[in-house]
Amino acid sequence: MEIILKKDVANLGNADEIVNVKSGYAVNYLIPQGYAILATASAKKVLAENIRQRAHKEAKLVADAEALAARLADVTVQIAAKVSESGKLFGAVTTAQVAEALAGKGFEIDKKNITLEAVKELGTFEASVKCYKSVKGSVKVEVVAE
Repeated sequence: MEIILKKDVANLGNADEIVNVKSGYAVNYLIPQGYAILATASAKKVLAENIRQRAHKEAKLVADAEALAARLADVTVQIAAKVSESGKLFGAVTTAQVAEALAGKGFEIDKKNITLEAVKELGTFEASVKCYKSVKGSVKVEVVAE
């Protein structure tokens, strides 16, 4: 039986894929649970149109994310931290601090999308920023003494 998956199903396929399964599996589990619909001719046409529209929107989102990544490459944020006499930080610089510093420069980026290795000393470091699914940018983080 041919069905169209509405959600990702482990060991079967991803959303918006047309797959063949046994009719009992489709009728008794996938369709009642909302994981799939029957792959009729009209459902296939609707799926094709949805995929076409989603591809157009996806291209715009990727272009916007690439533009954001390009703008972030030119940005350097300064974070002031308390430092011991030997030059080590009390604590560490966190992604929340980087997100707050970026917000001060006009970039609204969630701290979950920022990757930064443990920064426990003064200097300049590179932080990776996830702009969109596969689009990543980088920003320079300069840690200075308070």
